Amino acid sequence: MVAQRIIPLDRARTFVTFLVVLYHSVINYTHFGIGGDRMRWLGFDLIVLFEDSFFMACMFFISGLFVSDSLARRGSANFLSNRGWRLGIPYLGSIFVLMPIAYFRYQFPDAADINFFHFWWRTLTTGPWPPGPAWFLWVLLTLDAIAALLWAVVPRAIEALGRRIDTLRDRPMTAFAAFLVFSIIIYLPLRLEFGDSSWFVPGHYPLIIQTSRILLYAGYFFAGVGIGAAGLRSGPLAEKGEIVKHWMVWFAFALAFYGAILVLVYAHHNWIVDFRSPPLWWHTAYGVSFAMFCASMTLTIPAVFLRFAGSPLRLLDTMQPSAYGIYLLHFIPLIWLQYLVYDPAFPAFVKFAIVFAGTLSTSWGLTVLLRKIPVLARLI
Repeated sequence: MVAQRIIPLDRARTFVTFLVVLYHSVINYTHFGIGGDRMRWLGFDLIVLFEDSFFMACMFFISGLFVSDSLARRGSANFLSNRGWRLGIPYLGSIFVLMPIAYFRYQFPDAADINFFHFWWRTLTTGPWPPGPAWFLWVLLTLDAIAALLWAVVPRAIEALGRRIDTLRDRPMTAFAAFLVFSIIIYLPLRLEFGDSSWFVPGHYPLIIQTSRILLYAGYFFAGVGIGAAGLRSGPLAEKGEIVKHWMVWFAFALAFYGAILVLVYAHHNWIVDFRSPPLWWHTAYGVSFAMFCASMTLTIPAVFLRFAGSPLRLLDTMQPSAYGIYLLHFIPLIWLQYLVYDPAFPAFVKFAIVFAGTLSTSWGLTVLLRKIPVLARLI
């Protein structure tokens, strides 16, 4: 059996990949962020805050949509083998080859020792050993393995989850409210315990994940699995379904919750006496607003592409076969281009435009070339 592509969901996944490249290209020029360039613009902070509050959770959600069908076609063992090939091998290639090439930029040209192989060995043995965007791959592979184990040990569990979710197919507001509550439950406790900037880092090994979002990512992935089990063509995310028809409602809620986030950020910078230690009410309000915005945007993105499935979107359709490769490769041109435009006194927007256009076009072109090699074409 061969899987049938659902073009709108392919577009949604490609669009999130586009957002990843945009996010990484702009973050160096944010006013309050971690950007290292002296040229900054406050408007970029709004973009970073908007994207960071939903896009990776949305990626896990979209990834989960296809799991049930793949397990049904392949079986748990073959499914996991395929996931190991498509996720595990690129992850290893990224942490052993791609990320050392990208992060070598920080050793060049100021360090006395600029030998790449010395830097590579030091990265592997003593660290730090950053995985870059490949952190998503090992987390997704872990979640896929859990899904495969459930399928093998409790074969009806995913099917039962799908049936439960399918009962909300014709009750869009109930489904939306349930997703909001679910998001708050799986995000807020860890957010209050660890804050939003803590990362789980086991030693110097490249197995990191943002601590406060561990359950959020897992929860969204399995929410996607359940929706996929209910049927992508006839279930809650059916192209003509009620949830898709109400995409403007979900987007309006998303904008309202994003507005709440902005108000809380403003309060943090202007009204909180101790900036480094906001009170519990602020952490709680921010966590709730974040979770509800994330839920709203996670429903909005696939709903929009499903609602306008017949519309021509040539850029995304052309980019789609290369999207995975762009995700894996973009850190190399990104970091080196940031270095090349660091010294010139260009305005922040000009620097961003150079980095973004160069990163997207270079990683896209490299992916097209690599996909001409048959084994890599099957991989990425």
